[in-house]
Amino acid sequence: MPCKGLRKSSGLTGYCYHIAMGRIFEVRKHAMFARWNRMAKQFTRVAKDIAIAVHAGGADPASNPTLRRVLQNARAVNMPKDKTDAAIRRASGKDAANYSEILYEAYAPHGVALLVETATDNPTRTVASLRNIFMKGAGNLGTTGSVSFLFKKMGVFRLDPSKVSDQDELELDLIDYGLEEMGDSTGDKGEPQIVIRGAFNDFGKLQEALERRGITPLSAEHEYICSVPIELPEDQAKEVLELIDKLEQDDDVQKVFHTLA
Repeated sequence: MPCKGLRKSSGLTGYCYHIAMGRIFEVRKHAMFARWNRMAKQFTRVAKDIAIAVHAGGADPASNPTLRRVLQNARAVNMPKDKTDAAIRRASGKDAANYSEILYEAYAPHGVALLVETATDNPTRTVASLRNIFMKGAGNLGTTGSVSFLFKKMGVFRLDPSKVSDQDELELDLIDYGLEEMGDSTGDKGEPQIVIRGAFNDFGKLQEALERRGITPLSAEHEYICSVPIELPEDQAKEVLELIDKLEQDDDVQKVFHTLA
């Protein structure tokens, strides 16, 4: 499926690369469970991201760009500062949990491919829980390499359009730092956003380029962008989204990426 409002550049197959600003293609959003449960889950996910970032690069955001990015994402989900400070203290302590990041490949019903990103201190518990969810949801875990080729890992930045004075100028500037796609989108509440994507290897360069311009992203994360989205009738799509919803509620699951258009 082509990206709406974007033209594909020559020699780049399977993905929609920017030539001019337009509507960026995104797969269907799937925030289905109750708002307060969703907020609690977001806080848990960010707290794990903080723990992983602190373990890898220290507790000072000034010298740890990964932690700096995670704290930006914490603000984007309205996580209170006292909670982020507490998460940093816990991650810095001698009894801090040591999370492993594990990516599971899987299938939802009707041929939709999934990547399930987890952060766990007990992989045995995690895989057992995932198998149970898939069994009940008519999906199944796959083997390594079974669906990952359908996705490309990219750095994704979401910006507030009101903070960007000249979008065309920003786009031209960021090309030199690895920009591959840029377009308009909306947030969970329908608010306008600008989405910027680049190869994950260029994530740091794009982050620094935005910082030099004084632009603080609403969020800055990696995402697995699918190359071949699948369109399904609404009743089948609902089955897929219900499975994704169950997966996202699992304590060890950080994110679920899918190919449902």
